[in-house]
Amino acid sequence: MKLAVIIATLGRREQLTRLLEYLGGQTRLPDEVILSAPDAAHVEVPKSSPFPVSLVFGPMGSSAQRNTALGSSLGRFDVITFFDDDFVPSAEYLEQVETAFAENEGWAVVMGMVVRDGAKNAGLTWEDAEVALREAKSKTHRGPPVVDHVGAYGCNMSCRSSMVGDVRFDERLVLYGWQEDIDFTSRLRSRGRVVCVTSITGVHLGIKSGRTSGERFGYSQVANPIYLIRKGSVPASFALPLMFRNIAANLAKSLRPEPYVDRRGRLRGNMLAILHVAMGRIEPEYVLKI
Repeated sequence: MKLAVIIATLGRREQLTRLLEYLGGQTRLPDEVILSAPDAAHVEVPKSSPFPVSLVFGPMGSSAQRNTALGSSLGRFDVITFFDDDFVPSAEYLEQVETAFAENEGWAVVMGMVVRDGAKNAGLTWEDAEVALREAKSKTHRGPPVVDHVGAYGCNMSCRSSMVGDVRFDERLVLYGWQEDIDFTSRLRSRGRVVCVTSITGVHLGIKSGRTSGERFGYSQVANPIYLIRKGSVPASFALPLMFRNIAANLAKSLRPEPYVDRRGRLRGNMLAILHVAMGRIEPEYVLKI
């Protein structure tokens, strides 16, 4: 199999450089790493690398940047792995992904288990990630080895190219996107299984730079799930509980917000989106006007 890694990045040159160096330690090297950014100011290609690194430039936003890279890679690779620029995979990650697809012809999407997620707290360091990966390797996972999912977590997900076809990330989910990963991979469930293989591990650092504002993100927390339900790509049984949990968290924590989360901004965005939905306006791209 030929395997490419796509990394959509924005404003994290140092982090991206470190990730590229780290990927050189994979037991199965990628056949190519494709960096997708709005322009060259966001990337720095290492002078030497054990694998080819290519650059593609296009419109800004998680969905748009992934589509830009996807368009140039589908016909050339059997497996396409998407990493966030702040995801730290285990050393065996790509080798295990290749094995998973080779041994399971009916699988369309494979994601690994995130053993620690800095998106849920103040964020993690590389040192935190390395410790977490060592601990995960030394422990035996007690749950099922393979778990089916509605969609995959975009910080680490791999797709079988032959099953992607004309499916693309929805560019109406602008900027940070929010659920564009679930939407994309959920649409692939009609072509094959979408699974998490729990022996494939990694850590999401959850770096806060390069993310959208609190108010914009809060708007997306409501508008995007409603849009995807209406679109039919994500079941209401998944999207609505997610939406209500986020609104409840923003409401409960707005009196004493965490220093690393703009809870009040998110709550304002939630309320504006709820008002728009009540008026019949379901426009994920409205965040560009906030």
